[in-house]
Amino acid sequence: MRSVEPAAAPRRRLLVPAVMSLVGVALLIGLGVWQLQRREWKHALIATLDERLSAAPVALPPPSAWNGLTQKDAEFCRVRLSGTYLHDAEALVYAIGSGVRGSATGFGYLVFTPMRLADGSLVMVDRGFVPDGRKNPATRADGQVPGEVEIVGVLRWPETRPLFAPDDDPQKNIFFVRDPAMLAQAKGLAGTGPLASFYVAKESPPVPGGMPKAGPLQPHLPDNHLQYALTWFALAIGLAVIFFVWAFGGRRTGAKRVSAG
Repeated sequence: MRSVEPAAAPRRRLLVPAVMSLVGVALLIGLGVWQLQRREWKHALIATLDERLSAAPVALPPPSAWNGLTQKDAEFCRVRLSGTYLHDAEALVYAIGSGVRGSATGFGYLVFTPMRLADGSLVMVDRGFVPDGRKNPATRADGQVPGEVEIVGVLRWPETRPLFAPDDDPQKNIFFVRDPAMLAQAKGLAGTGPLASFYVAKESPPVPGGMPKAGPLQPHLPDNHLQYALTWFALAIGLAVIFFVWAFGGRRTGAKRVSAG
C-alpha cells in the first residue's frame, strides 16, 4: 500500500524559493523605478543646463557675496570677470573627456590657473583642456597670457574625490580632483587673499596658440535611463515567469504521472 505524501509538504518546499523569487522581483522592480526617477532628474538637469548656459553672462559677484552662492542656484551660471593669471601656480587636473566641455576629448588635463582679481581675491579658473603631450607649459608658451585679461566662463562647484581616484602628485603637478581649495593649498596660495569656493570654467576668449583649448560648455549627458528601466522590468517579469513555470508546471506534470500510475 502506497503512502500518500501530505499536501502541505510540497507547499513547504515551495516556501523558500517563493520568498527568494519575490525578493528578487521586488528588487528588480525597485531598480526599474529608480531608473525612471533618475530619468526625470536627468531631464530636469539638462533643462537647467540649457537655460543657464544659453543666458548672457553677468558680472562675477564680489567676494562679500560668495558665501551666499549655492550650488543649486548658481552652478552653470555664466559670468564675466577680469584679473591676472598666476601662471607659475597652474595645476593640471587629469581628465578623460567631459559631459559638458566638448573640447575635452581623449586623455589629457584641464589646466587650472589661479586668477588674482583687482581687489586681491583669488578665483581658480579651468582654462581648458590640453592633451598629454602639451601638459608642459613650455609647449604652449603663447597661451600663457600675461597681464590683466577679461574672460567669460561658467561657475562650477568642487567635486568630491572619487573612491578609487589615485593620489595627487604635487611634485609632477598632477591632480585628480577639481577642488579649488585643495589646489590653492597645494600651490601655497592659502591665506594670500579671499579664495572662491567655486571655480570658473572658461569659455572665451580663445588664447594665442589655441592651448589650453576652451569653448562654450554644452551638456552632453547620456540619457539611457528608460532603456535601463525597461531592462530591469523585463528581468522582473522573466524571474516571475520562471518561478511559476518551475513551481506549478512541475507539480501538474507530477500529478499526471501519479494519475497515470
